[in-house]
Amino acid sequence: MRLTLLGTGDAIGTPKIGCSCPQCTRARTTGEMRLRTSLLLENEGKNLLIDTSPDLRQQLLKYDSPKIDAVFWTHGHYDHFIGFGEFYRVQDVPPVYAALPVLKYCVEIFRFLTFEQNIVKPYEPFDLFGCSITPFLVKHPPAYTCGLLIECNGARIGFTSDTNSDIPNKSLELLKDLDLLLVDALVPSDIRIHKHMNYLDACTLAQSLNPKEFQCIHTSHLLSWDLPHIAKDGNSFKF
Repeated sequence: MRLTLLGTGDAIGTPKIGCSCPQCTRARTTGEMRLRTSLLLENEGKNLLIDTSPDLRQQLLKYDSPKIDAVFWTHGHYDHFIGFGEFYRVQDVPPVYAALPVLKYCVEIFRFLTFEQNIVKPYEPFDLFGCSITPFLVKHPPAYTCGLLIECNGARIGFTSDTNSDIPNKSLELLKDLDLLLVDALVPSDIRIHKHMNYLDACTLAQSLNPKEFQCIHTSHLLSWDLPHIAKDGNSFKF
């Protein structure tokens, strides 16, 4: 099983349009970017895309245009699902897995497309492409939002999706003994945002869960490229 970070940025991405901060300047100078967050899971010759970002076309072209066999939507914010329209006239529109509130909202946006819809329930694992996937609730007010526990080939990967630090205990229980934790860290430690974790929140959560490895995703242009544990687009993990 291979997991690739197709994008690690927030809704704005890095570089931010019209910004000349050190991170955006470096991005324009080097070509290094933070596309909007999405993950590609490859196993048994199949490809699962976790979230369909606005940068989906660019992301898929960059990684040799893999055929996507299924999609999981974590929540109904545009930077996590709106790129689904890029499948139009490109490939068979893949089936989608999501919690019911997420599916109902996103499907209405894409009513011009016909595709299979699969309702999943938090804390109830389902099998897909040789992996066991367990959605779990996080706190990203007011959006109904799920993270994922992925168990495959003996490895355990946790993905917190967009969340603040008030993650339900039932969800935290699932995130013990992880090989890899991918955790939302939108802004530097001195900034508080009620919908997201900052860098200190993310590191504190990782310290309490003690995974073998953790990386911060969904990072904004305000976070330095060189902080420890900051994920970069294209980072890949094989289990």
